[in-house]
Amino acid sequence: MAKPEKIASVAEFKERLEASEIAIVTQYVGITVAQVTELRVKLREAGVEYKVYKNTLARRALAELGLEGAADTMNGPTAWAFSKDPVAPAKILKEYGRLIKKVTMSGGVLNGRVLNAQDVQNLADLPSRDQLLAIVVGTIAAPLRNTIGTLNALPRNLVNVLDQIQKQKSEAA
Repeated sequence: MAKPEKIASVAEFKERLEASEIAIVTQYVGITVAQVTELRVKLREAGVEYKVYKNTLARRALAELGLEGAADTMNGPTAWAFSKDPVAPAKILKEYGRLIKKVTMSGGVLNGRVLNAQDVQNLADLPSRDQLLAIVVGTIAAPLRNTIGTLNALPRNLVNVLDQIQKQKSEAA
């Protein structure tokens, strides 16, 4: 590769890394073209960019950003998954790695923090953003639902008591 192309590749890598919440390093030794295409489609549907960079150029870009530790996770053929959603690519890659054992996550960068393979696996185990929001909303709404139920019970109970009093008076008469 000519020097201007290498410089452009390093600059592109840095731009993608800085524009993303997370970048995950994957190994894909022995995977077929059809399997890579299938993985790319799944990632693209989730808004994840998946790109192969030469390790030497990726190492150079990581060094320029002060993220040398992430370079240690690159061994052999690697590809990077870039996303604004910190959980989605990890979940997709983990699920795909279950189907195709040759795809593994070896580390990454989350908001400027270097992640090891276990950190990325932990991210993959988290609920999705939508699930977390639903949990938070449910937690906030539960006391309100209980309060409304209690407030609604007071008039209902009063009506029941008045109804019972009316029945007793009509039976006594």
